[in-house]
Amino acid sequence: MRSHEAGVLHAPGYGGPPIYLPTPTDVMEFLPQLWARNVRRGEDGALEVAGVDVRELADTFGTAAYVLDEDDFRTRARAFKQEYAAAFADICGGADVYYAGKAFLCTAVARWVMEEGLFLDVCTGGELAVARRVGFPPERIGFHGNNKSVAELRAALECGVGRIVVDSFDEIDRLLVLTEELGVVAPVMIRVTVGVEAHTHEFIATGHEDQKFGFSLAGGVAFEAARRILEAPERLRLLGLHSHIGSQIFDTSGFEAAAGRLIGLHARIADELGHNAPEIDLGGGYGIAYTSQHTPLTPALLADQMSHIVATEFKRIHDVDPEGGVPRVSIEPGRAIVGPAAFTLYEVGTVKPVTIADGQVRTYISVDGGMSDNPRPALYEADYSATLANRSSTADPMVVRVVGKHCESGDIVVLDEWLPADVAPGDLIAVPGTGAYCRSLSSQYNHTPRPPVLAVRDGRARVIVRRETIEDLLALDVDE
Repeated sequence: MRSHEAGVLHAPGYGGPPIYLPTPTDVMEFLPQLWARNVRRGEDGALEVAGVDVRELADTFGTAAYVLDEDDFRTRARAFKQEYAAAFADICGGADVYYAGKAFLCTAVARWVMEEGLFLDVCTGGELAVARRVGFPPERIGFHGNNKSVAELRAALECGVGRIVVDSFDEIDRLLVLTEELGVVAPVMIRVTVGVEAHTHEFIATGHEDQKFGFSLAGGVAFEAARRILEAPERLRLLGLHSHIGSQIFDTSGFEAAAGRLIGLHARIADELGHNAPEIDLGGGYGIAYTSQHTPLTPALLADQMSHIVATEFKRIHDVDPEGGVPRVSIEPGRAIVGPAAFTLYEVGTVKPVTIADGQVRTYISVDGGMSDNPRPALYEADYSATLANRSSTADPMVVRVVGKHCESGDIVVLDEWLPADVAPGDLIAVPGTGAYCRSLSSQYNHTPRPPVLAVRDGRARVIVRRETIEDLLALDVDE
């Protein structure tokens, strides 16, 4: 690999499109697999979502803005719930689907999750507060996190969450003190590090040993956690075992190894400690299509493959017919519900051709957002796609780099994309697949107010998270 002191992006010879991005025959081609189901291109080339033109959205609400297709979100949530219930019906009476609050959560989304009958996974007191604000049934809430504070654990116990996923011996000790104080029994699951390497970026792989989450299988650490919990039945109730091998995963091979190890621990706890834990959670973190190189599995195919894995591993390890005897299974689709349901709408501010190494020209298209509303490309080299959103074009395609407005050279929205050569200031650019981990990870870098979240359904758009203002940015300053 050629090297450069400023990074590989500046190395001689770097500048052409990636292999998966061949020169398009039609630069305006719309790829439905990248977008929410109600997004399409109109006759004049402009995008519309659920019957609302993006130009109308820009005029009414401004840019940058996250645009969320409510019907798409609900349909995906419903599909996971129904397909997993059917696939696991015979072996454990169904399966519970947990929506990942960390992917994106606000009161409107929490209400959608509640109405669609899903469970909700929260990781902080703030996410729990959102759920409580809308009256989310506490028995359908799971509380995650590797460093839950005493205040957060107290809030979870007081509202009666359905499960607390314990992550350390310190947390077990905190729960013993709190449950004694409150006079309650805490329903807990053990987060188990199963030692499985997921095929994903190292920053979002969570099943291998060298990371911060969970109790390791190695050295009997997870088994010791189970023993300590079972020693205090008047304070802690061991519901089961939980694993999560990573995120943005496109096949189920890793889950086969994870399930085998988790069920093996389940069997050991039953044999040696006399406790047949009633639940197991296999995590999820299923991938979505950010570019044309990604091919996600459908909820139906995932459910079928996952149920086969659980039934096979349970029979192999327990040596009994799994029908009706497997612990209740839960899964966590992660970004797969909300990620594809939204796109970000930007306005072009500048178009700048730059001559780079070997005489090549790269065109930088700057938009009115960037790493403050989507830090994922800067954090772990996440790829995205983009399209001209406000009109049609017959211009030749050109490879561009879509960048943000922030004072960082790494402020990249889309590293490489084909757009029409006549893109100009004032045009609208849409970036699909931004429903997950964009608003959640957003910041106010450079004192940039965060964009609004717009929910669109049946020809009507509404604000579900308002745009921040300069007054919001200054509201926490104390100058005395």
